[in-house]
Amino acid sequence: MPRLEVNVDHIATLRQARLIDEPDPVTAAALAELAGADGIIVHLREDRRHIQDRDLELLRQTIKTRLNLEMAATPEMLDISRAVKPDLVTLVPEKRQELTTEGGLEVVGHRAFLQDYIRDLQEAGLRVSLFVDPVNPQIEAARETGAEWVELHTGTYAEAPTRSEATRLFQELLNAARHARSLGLKVKCGHGLNYRNIKPFRGRDEFAEFSIGHSIMARAILIGLERAVREMVELVRW
Repeated sequence: MPRLEVNVDHIATLRQARLIDEPDPVTAAALAELAGADGIIVHLREDRRHIQDRDLELLRQTIKTRLNLEMAATPEMLDISRAVKPDLVTLVPEKRQELTTEGGLEVVGHRAFLQDYIRDLQEAGLRVSLFVDPVNPQIEAARETGAEWVELHTGTYAEAPTRSEATRLFQELLNAARHARSLGLKVKCGHGLNYRNIKPFRGRDEFAEFSIGHSIMARAILIGLERAVREMVELVRW
């Protein structure tokens, strides 16, 4: 059965807008778990624009499901992940000026570096996923780095201007997921998924997990976090 990981970064974004202590992403993570989330995601960015080191440390102590740490492949983050020991590390591209992650990692061009970096993570007992675009060369390169998971970038699909284009892009995601699985990789997907565009994924066992944050938090403002998570859980599981 597919799993849902909930990203709580936007709770921290709201807190940091006032530089105070609420709302607390640690509390939000606990509520998401109570509502049925299978894991919690946070992205500890270099500029600390939302999630802070304190959040990550407390989440590691309190999460009952699984902690997925999104991070750039930098020396600082390697040290942090070794110390905190999340259940999964997801390596993502990161640019200071971007509003949110804009695309997948360039794995093909950085294969040797990523092989070494992932080896260091694995030697610390950490499991690794790479956030990649749904194209075969990047998926194949991800497999060669030694990563166990790939998370397919669904942003282009989510932003499709027409239904026919969305259908075409969904088929690309499906084909990419099948290819990844044929190589022995486990497949997640995420970015831009919401309560509407998640529906074509139902019943597709090519996708083991979904990573969703913004749409859940946006709905939570109107109906409450626990209900928003429960509704997405119902959509994801089949």
